[in-house]
Amino acid sequence: MTHNSTCISIPPLAHTIDDGFFDHRCIWVNGPVIVGAGPSGLSVAAALKQQGVPFVVVDRADCIASLWQHRTYDRLKLHLPKQFCQLPNFPFPEEFPAYPSKFQFISYLESYANHFDITPRFNETVQSAKYDETFGLWRVKTVSLSPKPTEVEYICRWLVVATGENSEKVVPEFEGMEEFGGHVMHACDYKSGEAYHGKRVLVVGCGNSGMEISLDLCNHDAKPSMVVRSSVHILPREILGKSTFEVAISLMKWLPLHMVDKMLLIIARLVLGNTEKYGLK
Repeated sequence: MTHNSTCISIPPLAHTIDDGFFDHRCIWVNGPVIVGAGPSGLSVAAALKQQGVPFVVVDRADCIASLWQHRTYDRLKLHLPKQFCQLPNFPFPEEFPAYPSKFQFISYLESYANHFDITPRFNETVQSAKYDETFGLWRVKTVSLSPKPTEVEYICRWLVVATGENSEKVVPEFEGMEEFGGHVMHACDYKSGEAYHGKRVLVVGCGNSGMEISLDLCNHDAKPSMVVRSSVHILPREILGKSTFEVAISLMKWLPLHMVDKMLLIIARLVLGNTEKYGLK
C-alpha cells in the first residue's frame, strides 16, 4: 500500500464514506461488491440488506438503471405484465397499469432503492477484478473521475456482476454505410419518431425494440420499412385477455417446452393470420 493510501472497513450497515484527500484508497467490504445498479443489482442488494449482510454497489453511470434512463425510447413499456417484472419484496403500486411505461418503471426502481436504503456509488468504473486464492478474497479496482480522479481498491469476500446483457450496443458493419447520406442510429439512441414525420426510415431487426420503434414511427406519420434477417415467430401480447407469457408459464406446468411452443404458434396463427403477406415469413 502506498503512502497516500488508506484502508477503510465497511460496517455492517451501509454508511457514506468520506472521500477525504486520498487519490488512492483501499476499502474492506465484509460482504460482496455488486457491480451494476440496475434491477438485478438492486434486487441482490435488497435481499442482502434484509439478511444484514454488508455490501457496496458501484456503477459507472450517474444514476440507477442507467440503461432505462438514458438509452431507451420514450414510448417503451414493459413487454410482460407487471407481476412478472416486480423486484423481490416490493410490488408495483396498484394504480400502475398492467404494462407500466418506461417512466413508471424508473419511478418504481427509485422507490425500491429508497425503500431498502440502497445508496450506490455512482460514476465508478470497474477496471479489474481478481480473485486472490491465497486469502480467498476478491480485489476489485475502480476508477472515478469526479470530483477528482480517484482509484479505489475494494477487498471483498464475494463479487456480484450485474451489468446487464444489453449494456453495450452492437452495430454491425454494412457495405456502403460510409457513402449513405442519411442519418444512422442504434436503437439505444432513438427517443421518438417525432423528428421523422413524412420520412422513409429503415428499421433493421424485428425484435421487441424493432417492432415498437416501427410502431412509434407509424404513429408519427413516418414511413418505416423493416429488414428481417431470417424467419420469425410473432406472438400477440395477449391471448383471450391473458398475457401470452402467463399462458405459456401455465402450460409449462403440465407440458414440455417444445409442445408449448407449437401450441403458441398455432394460437398466434389463429389470432394474427398469415404474417407472410406482410413480408414476415
